[in-house]
Amino acid sequence: MPTIKYRAHGHRPPPQPIRITVPGWAGAKDARVDGSHEQPWHCIPFSESARYGVELVYPFDDELRVRTLDGRVTLDAEWGVPPDPDMMWPPFRPFGEDFYSYQISLDLEVPAGWAIRTEPHPRYFTDATNTTPLAVPALIRSDWWPMMFFCIFKAPPPGVTHIFRKGEGFISLIALPADPELELIPMTDEEAAQREMRSRRLAASRDALAEGTKWVSSTNTVFDGTYRNMARAVRARTRSPGA
Repeated sequence: MPTIKYRAHGHRPPPQPIRITVPGWAGAKDARVDGSHEQPWHCIPFSESARYGVELVYPFDDELRVRTLDGRVTLDAEWGVPPDPDMMWPPFRPFGEDFYSYQISLDLEVPAGWAIRTEPHPRYFTDATNTTPLAVPALIRSDWWPMMFFCIFKAPPPGVTHIFRKGEGFISLIALPADPELELIPMTDEEAAQREMRSRRLAASRDALAEGTKWVSSTNTVFDGTYRNMARAVRARTRSPGA
């Protein structure tokens, strides 16, 4: 992965790795045992995706509540005195009728050929209260764009309030190739047959691969650790290629 360099204007915390918080936004500390309720952190693909980027946390003592009233976004906070005289204050502005902006005063430099993509924070997808802000995805080619970032958020629907609280992550930032250069082609008949054979072998071996990990949740859904065990084995093999 590339080295990402950052500079921040004013008293803003730097980006930090996203950590799965349990108990917290990733769910309750329920073990994978019969009768437990399924939790977001139980899902390895979700957990790995959530940790893939870095996050920014809301730095201000003043809590911000965002609503949509009479078809327009409203930003409610007791901002007080700006913490830095050179800072745009308040740092939030309406952006049209359905969006609002936040001047995060952060510059991220990536190597040539790379870019920064903004994403909703993963806790947006686990928040049963629907109060987590919704960051709009954007691709910033910051190898040649040295400007301070601002980010755009989608206003909540009527009756819903998005809340920014000090110390809570509100956006995810991911470094990725600026131009994916993907080529999508169908598998050949031979390739498709090989994938199908592998899937059937995995299905036939699933009980052995999942031994000791099968459980039934409180919603009567059956889970097992097949994917988790295979992922662990592949990582171990990757770390020890000569094994």
